[in-house]
Amino acid sequence: MSENQLIAFMPVSLKEFIDEKAEFENVDIDEFYDEESISDDFSTDIVVLSNSEKKLINKTFEALKEISPETLEGLTNRLSDLERLAASIANFPSLLQRQTISTEIQTQHTIAESLLKQKDGDKTLHLPTKAILGKGFLVAKYQFFASVTRITKQCAFNEDITKRLSKKTVLIMFTLMTEEVYLSLLEDVTIPIDIRREISYALVILWEHRSDHNVADIAPVLAEVWNARQKLAPVFGTMVGTSELLLLSIEMDDQWRKFISNKLGDKNVSAAMEEFMFGLSYEQIQKLRAMLKEKGIAAIGRDEVSNFLNIKIETYYEADPRSFYLQYSIRRENARARKRMNAEGPHGTLEDYYMRFILEQNREKQRNDIYAK
Repeated sequence: MSENQLIAFMPVSLKEFIDEKAEFENVDIDEFYDEESISDDFSTDIVVLSNSEKKLINKTFEALKEISPETLEGLTNRLSDLERLAASIANFPSLLQRQTISTEIQTQHTIAESLLKQKDGDKTLHLPTKAILGKGFLVAKYQFFASVTRITKQCAFNEDITKRLSKKTVLIMFTLMTEEVYLSLLEDVTIPIDIRREISYALVILWEHRSDHNVADIAPVLAEVWNARQKLAPVFGTMVGTSELLLLSIEMDDQWRKFISNKLGDKNVSAAMEEFMFGLSYEQIQKLRAMLKEKGIAAIGRDEVSNFLNIKIETYYEADPRSFYLQYSIRRENARARKRMNAEGPHGTLEDYYMRFILEQNREKQRNDIYAK
């Protein structure tokens, strides 16, 4: 992949400026509103706050100056912590620059190619240091935005500000999740090598900037599916949740409906959808269906699931993004275990299959555009 092609994957970065020689101290509140006071001595390649995030945080901070100055001071300090963390990570070599370590030459191309060759299992010790540290930054950023969102709710802020902050918090969560999805997809040898190579380059860019262009495509849809799922009352029976699935899809966008119509016939995608929708593992769903069939019961409600399986099952979840991520991580680990054991059931999560579908659709569109020219 050429340098120009690589640049096409890069998000537009917001440069955060600090004085690299200065001692880090509590930031004066007024400095957040005086853009002329920002120094350009140092720029970090991690996006601390995007332009839209910065405007939203500034608007929130302005309101807090009047409502609760002490709360504002605490949040200001946390934002300073984020900036310091990003600056520290920026001291590590860029993943997009050529490096010579002993006799080994490392570039974004060698990193991307190495990702295609890695085996299954925990890759922590095989990933670039900047990738590991950057994930910690993204967790800290999520916690910051979650705190700001909670405070606006407690202080009865304008509902529009709270909603916008909540959406930003969800996007950060999905950026964290996207990294895991990319790593899972790289292990899937059934995906064409050109798409997996594209994923590996996208992952390098995500590690470098801690933002990803595909998140804008998947986050709103999956968030809406999750919210719709919260409002449904899935019926556990011998059916595949057809009525619930139709309700989920009615108000989704065209890309989601296309995914459903094209991929739901795949038994792995269908099973992954059921896990997502019912909040149960594939194994639990199969066991429950066998019990219902044996007892001659057509369907049961959510509240009866725990009694039938004789274990405590949480089939209701909070709207908190952490609940989404927690359930995703459980489904991801179950899928990986099946894959290692070559066991029946989905070897990927719904998020994996949906992201793969988007990448395949994008690649097809690119090819069509080339032929059209």
